[in-house]
Amino acid sequence: MEKRMELCIGMLGLGIMGSAMSANLHRAGFNVVGFDVSADRLEAFAKAGGEVAISPRQVAEKADIIISVLPSVRALDEVVSGPNGILAAARTGLILVEASTFPIEDKERNRALCGSSVTLLDCPLSGTGAQALTKDLSVYASGDADACARCLPVFEGFARSHHYLGDFGNGSKMKFVANLLVAIHNVSAAEAFVLGMKAGLDPEMIYRVIGDGAGSSRMFQVRGPLMVRGEYEPATMKVEIWQKDMKIISEFAAGLDCPTPLLAASAAYYTAAMAQGLGQQDTAAVCTVLEEMARHLRQHSSTVSKQQGVSV
Repeated sequence: MEKRMELCIGMLGLGIMGSAMSANLHRAGFNVVGFDVSADRLEAFAKAGGEVAISPRQVAEKADIIISVLPSVRALDEVVSGPNGILAAARTGLILVEASTFPIEDKERNRALCGSSVTLLDCPLSGTGAQALTKDLSVYASGDADACARCLPVFEGFARSHHYLGDFGNGSKMKFVANLLVAIHNVSAAEAFVLGMKAGLDPEMIYRVIGDGAGSSRMFQVRGPLMVRGEYEPATMKVEIWQKDMKIISEFAAGLDCPTPLLAASAAYYTAAMAQGLGQQDTAAVCTVLEEMARHLRQHSSTVSKQQGVSV
């Protein structure tokens, strides 16, 4: 296993997840060089101690291991094979840890483009942006075993746990299973809060008592505080981005002729959140959708503060 200080880590994508991961890698003693299309994100990255690159190519010229956490397949195509992409650096021996949630065939296509010069690994992450801040992520690693082993100290720099799952693509398959549960548990947590609140129970009491019992879930624990407050910004996972993940899982399951009735039932509430203009809010905002369906109105703290002339 290589010493941390001897490795330079590249980060492509400095959004909610990438910025938190970069900060943890920096604290763990790694040199981190990063790129994002957003100037604001690059500025924040530099203030946090990262080295700013002007392109994915420049990241590849400096880094030993690169992590990509990207919003779209188009972005992955660009950072891999675009005019200023990783392959344009013409370096051999690089490892690209692809940590986004995309269809497996799109990762396979980019893996083929990388050939023997860059080893692309399929390593999706389990956890929210809030969990990324506290290193509470799990890495689902798949692909070349030796390359994954070389990445272990890097994984330990930003994640709580990591699992090697074998053949390339198995990481994504496990992530689809995990996200199916996240989608359902998030809606079920919101449904439980709304039932309790409409029955007259205090949301903080619901969170405290249910969180200590058999009815709890990781999503109840992680997103419950947002539902208690009824405030869903800043988002740890935006509804509009989650829609992309839901579509990928549904299409993957359909390709296997595997029924996912609870996933299908939960999808309607995320679609309703989009229709209500909540796309930029955290996925916990499905609680708002269910509150409106239940005709349960509550005065959120932000509303109260504004009415009292207090800035929030």
